[in-house]
Amino acid sequence: MSEPLAAPARTERGRSLLLMVLSGNMVLDAIEVSVVLVALPAIRADLGLTPWSVQWLMSGFALGFAAMLMSAPAISARWGLRNVYLAAMPVFAAASVIGGLSDSLALLIASRVVKGACAALTAPAGLALITATFPDGPRQRRALSVYSLFGAAGFTVGLLLAGVLVVDSWRWTFLFPAPVALVLLVCGLRVIPDSVRHARPRVTAAVLRNGPLMRATLGAATLNGTFIGLLLLFTLGTSGGFGWEPWQISLALLPACLPLALSVRFAGRVVGRFGAPRLIAAGSLSAFAGVALLLLLPEPDSYAAGPLPALLLVGIALQLSFAALNMQAAQSVGPALRAASMPVYQAGVQIGSALVLPLVGALLTVNGTGRPTLLALSLVGALGVAVAVAGPRALPPEERTV
Repeated sequence: MSEPLAAPARTERGRSLLLMVLSGNMVLDAIEVSVVLVALPAIRADLGLTPWSVQWLMSGFALGFAAMLMSAPAISARWGLRNVYLAAMPVFAAASVIGGLSDSLALLIASRVVKGACAALTAPAGLALITATFPDGPRQRRALSVYSLFGAAGFTVGLLLAGVLVVDSWRWTFLFPAPVALVLLVCGLRVIPDSVRHARPRVTAAVLRNGPLMRATLGAATLNGTFIGLLLLFTLGTSGGFGWEPWQISLALLPACLPLALSVRFAGRVVGRFGAPRLIAAGSLSAFAGVALLLLLPEPDSYAAGPLPALLLVGIALQLSFAALNMQAAQSVGPALRAASMPVYQAGVQIGSALVLPLVGALLTVNGTGRPTLLALSLVGALGVAVAVAGPRALPPEERTV
């Protein structure tokens, strides 16, 4: 049984304010990934790190996110969505300050793991709060659309913000989320409704044996791994190869994320028109083509000669497949299993990053060039294609229209 909602969430104005706070948190979580990505070359130079060492600032966040996701539903069921959401925000802010003031790589990585864990608590809680607060129907769909739009736009905002912050010091990329998180905390105290508790969801054999769900999870993991792995390779390679400043790297990465940010509000209609399996297959092929293009071409001597088309193809891959994979995962199980299955899917997405980023860092450290790394990313992309192409044939007819 759900507990009564707090008074602020019962009015239309209260719901709008709640959506603004929750969407702001989604932006902050997305920024956390891209803003540190652009700062990696400066951190590496300042602390004398290898690509293998510095990439843990990215994969640490993904590991913390993935590890906590599996426990987040049970924690929220035990303590309530409001309490969990509000408790995570000051911890997030404290980890930001600790990381920004530290010169220790271990402490920097630990702060990123903690922030990833906090994000894993707030993101699902925010989604649950929206579905519990907004009535079923058009208003709830609009709220979820806004929530997703802010999350997709956050990555782009982080890139642009990083280009400004790193000019002064890379430490600002760690410190700036602290006051933002505290502002969201203060606002959340006023507008987030009382806890909505449910029975504790459990990951059962029925969830793990669900073929469509597992294929969507593996497909999303390979897509996310290919995407973030290519961005890491480009960021670390560009800072040395082209001699670019952080703001130039920020602008150069925009083609990889702008397509998704611009198209996410129309994603539902596109999936309804073409079907999730077709879009997933097209997206996986586009991601593979982007990496394979760089692998097959000679070493590019300019941004337009190789990196730009590759980033565009990977950006188009996200545009085609991101929403389709989410919808296929959500609709592959019945309502009774959805609360347990979605954390499995979301954890898989993060595990894709957590596995591929260390691989990219290790190959760059050992080889010093991008060719072996591109070969590895091509294999990851090829796996995504294989999963996507096999998926539609394995789905029962009634699920092929998802």
